[in-house]
Amino acid sequence: MFFTYLRRELRRRRKAALVVASGLALGIALVIVVNSASAGMQQAQGKVLESLYGLGTDMTVTKAAPPPSEGGRERPRFNFDAQDGDETQSSDIVMPQGFETLASSTVGKVADQTGVAGAVGGLSLSVLKVDGEFKPGEFAPRENTSGGGGGGDTGGPQGEVRGGGANFDVNSYTVYGTDTAHQDLGPLTSSKITDGRAFETTETDAKVAVVDSAYAKEKKYKVGSDVTIKGTKFEIVGIATADSGDASANLYIPLKQAQTLSDSKDKVTTVYVKADDSQQIAAVKSAVQKNIPGTTVTTSADLADRVSGSLSTASDLATSVGKWLSIAVLIAAFVVAGLLTMSAVTRRVQEFGTLKALGWKSGRVTRQVVGEAMVNGLVGGALGIAVGVAGAYVLTAVSPSLTAEVGSAAAGPGGGGGGMMRAGGPAGQAADKAIEIALTAPVSAATIALAVGLAVTGGLIAGAFGGWRASRLRPADALRRVE
Repeated sequence: MFFTYLRRELRRRRKAALVVASGLALGIALVIVVNSASAGMQQAQGKVLESLYGLGTDMTVTKAAPPPSEGGRERPRFNFDAQDGDETQSSDIVMPQGFETLASSTVGKVADQTGVAGAVGGLSLSVLKVDGEFKPGEFAPRENTSGGGGGGDTGGPQGEVRGGGANFDVNSYTVYGTDTAHQDLGPLTSSKITDGRAFETTETDAKVAVVDSAYAKEKKYKVGSDVTIKGTKFEIVGIATADSGDASANLYIPLKQAQTLSDSKDKVTTVYVKADDSQQIAAVKSAVQKNIPGTTVTTSADLADRVSGSLSTASDLATSVGKWLSIAVLIAAFVVAGLLTMSAVTRRVQEFGTLKALGWKSGRVTRQVVGEAMVNGLVGGALGIAVGVAGAYVLTAVSPSLTAEVGSAAAGPGGGGGGMMRAGGPAGQAADKAIEIALTAPVSAATIALAVGLAVTGGLIAGAFGGWRASRLRPADALRRVE
């Protein structure tokens, strides 16, 4: 009897039911789209941070910048041994990024801190390659313009040097020295080997290299090719493609080789740290800063606050405007659904009064109204889920591109000294190098569950309004209105 009457009443008042369901559907669909877009932006920010840190890295430790009173960092100096002749000459200047390094023993000290699951050191280098040639000038004798056989000024210069000079091309690229025995942390973890192989754990001091795919394409490198750095030849054993499209370094070589090339024995530029518990990152940061003086600790949260560009703007809009807008629309939909249900009950005063006169209890009438409202809510939830999922799918299919960059304030001690340097974690990402990310809007099971919960809540709210009105009806109200 309950379901028969319910079906008949919903069919008879399908327009009103559709209005209530559509209002709920709009609010629920907006919540799904906003939540999915927010999740997509969080994933995009995660990719940006992984491209700086490396997968699984919770924080990095670098050398603290000297106070301004001490004069800051010294500018680098190098000598280029030029030789006469027409042959092309080449020289590599290999420098640690930021010209600030830590002792390799710092890695062990960090690993011993409470809450640290693992710590790995890496050495980020910038290589300045100078190619070209010197051309000596030619001596041209001075012409004798004094007439008369040989009389003239014999005390002045007998000629001059003409021509000559230098023609050099300067290129730069980045090299990251990775600990091949511990490859689970660091920038290389944000890339996948797409050709060849990764480093073997035994290749701690081997002359092998992994090259970024974009750099390999530019220089026409392939697996088996050789690349020479400061006179040392490395065999390319693998080509890596960055997940975010922006690699942390152009070349990756074993850490010991990087230390040798840069005259940085037992030195690292960055320590990559993984915490035991993501909820204890702040505590681990405090412990490292307290127990290991002279270091700067940067967490993923620190970097996330400094990500700028359209990704940051869109994320802020989704968080502030989008969520509040969806909440406002949802509340409005609930209120309208409740008011429409209560209005429908008022218009059915004769019907409910007659049913009470025939023996229906107030509770039965209230259950009937709540049942109709619940059906409207579930229909609205189904429509809202369909529209919301479709909207999220369209957003993913369109894949609008967002840009993100880490400002110079995030560069830390590794960010100075050479704007071309990008490797080595958050300290090395160039501020003027934007990372482009395609926005997606993944719909999770939690989002669907939220939508179902909202649909049920909307039905209960509407039913509560209508049920309250129906419970106040009396059989005499119906008899007064019978003509």
